[in-house]
Amino acid sequence: MHLEIITPEKKLFEDEVKALTLPGTDGSLGILENHAPLISALKKGVVKVTDKTAAKHQFEIKGGVVEVLHNKVIVLAE
Repeated sequence: MHLEIITPEKKLFEDEVKALTLPGTDGSLGILENHAPLISALKKGVVKVTDKTAAKHQFEIKGGVVEVLHNKVIVLAE
């Protein structure tokens, strides 16, 4: 699935990924390929990403919003 992590200043990450974990306001959100459509608020925490080569990436965010639709994930983060 395709992931973009965008802040007001710049695009932090854009690539194909296997999985990601997000700090949702009601708990941790795990997203895999073919996930159901979703829009959710995010709280302060760490976005954990596993890319297609199994490399792991982490991004600290202060909050934001995530949208999942048709194997595309967009994270608008602070």
